[in-house]
Amino acid sequence: MSKPKARQTELFDDPVRGPILTVRSVIALLLFVLGVAWIVYYYLAVRPDPTVFPIAEPGGPAFLGDLGKWNYVIGFGLAMVALAISAHPSTPLGRGRGVVVGMLACFLIGLLWICTFYVFSDDTSNIPVFNDLGQYNLVVGIALMAVGFTFATRWE
Repeated sequence: MSKPKARQTELFDDPVRGPILTVRSVIALLLFVLGVAWIVYYYLAVRPDPTVFPIAEPGGPAFLGDLGKWNYVIGFGLAMVALAISAHPSTPLGRGRGVVVGMLACFLIGLLWICTFYVFSDDTSNIPVFNDLGQYNLVVGIALMAVGFTFATRWE
């Protein structure tokens, strides 16, 4: 009878908790970074607001400027999809304590987003991104809380 082969561990593979770096977690991370970068690039380079950040001339591709507020839908949408993808059990945020961390983080950040909007709703002209979104800030906060529920469905 031959000996069973020992399981070979890879660089980012924890035999107890599962792999840390999976294809799904890399895709989620890339989508999240792309979503945040999309919003930052649009806000700072394509439609600069001289009252918030002193930039001389707007730049960037013309089609980004033509999209207007749809840029926020694209950016926040990519970030929310990335968070929903990371709630899968094959990623570190989708199992064990990661589920609780992801769920509570989404709930609290969404609540903080809405509370910040309500506190400063009289004059959001000095708060980046908030000044562009107006009442759509409520949609962003509620969407973050909705993504928190995708983590809640994975909680055991």
